[in-house]
Amino acid sequence: MTIEPIAYFRSPLKGKFGLPRQSGLAPSLKGEIELIPPYDAAEAVRGLDGFEYCWLIWGFSLSEGKRNSMTVRPPRLGGNERVGVFASRSPFRPNGLGLSCVRIESLKPGRIVVSGADLADRTPVYDIKPYISYADSFPSARCGFVDSTEWKPLRVEIPASVTEKLGGDIVSALSELLSQDPRPQYQDDSERVYGLNLDSFDIKFKVSDGTVFVLSAEKY
Repeated sequence: MTIEPIAYFRSPLKGKFGLPRQSGLAPSLKGEIELIPPYDAAEAVRGLDGFEYCWLIWGFSLSEGKRNSMTVRPPRLGGNERVGVFASRSPFRPNGLGLSCVRIESLKPGRIVVSGADLADRTPVYDIKPYISYADSFPSARCGFVDSTEWKPLRVEIPASVTEKLGGDIVSALSELLSQDPRPQYQDDSERVYGLNLDSFDIKFKVSDGTVFVLSAEKY
């Protein structure tokens, strides 16, 4: 079977670093699904405005060429313990397909504005399906190592000078992204300065004792 994109995602996050590890973890992060012809016709999304969420099937285009391992090291397990690739959400999969549930904010001609996505800019989207709670939600389901491994979000401190420069919407998204600790799990150097590109800003930050300290935000 050959599949082709029906859309490309437009996001303020251009690369892998800083991407939420799951959809819904940064609900303030907005993006747009840019439909391509012929799927940009109004008929293709008729009725979608009646749904609050939708599923995206998309491609791990930033992780190509790294899909042969039968085991992976999930960040939730500290990046040290291995599990089978099919017991994980790793991007390094046999067919490189991702599945994300995002909130529908609005419909525009040829575009769907969504929030809470974990896709980088220009990610190919292969299909869109409406989220249906009676069939898609199982709140009491067992969730393997996720149930037995606690994940503590980091505290985030953003100085007023940076907040004023970024504006409210970007600050909210930045705080959510950084609270999930975008660093590789094997790195814990309190003096290391990290860089995150969000929208048109290069954000510099450090992490120490469970707190993210945003140092600066400059246009690039």
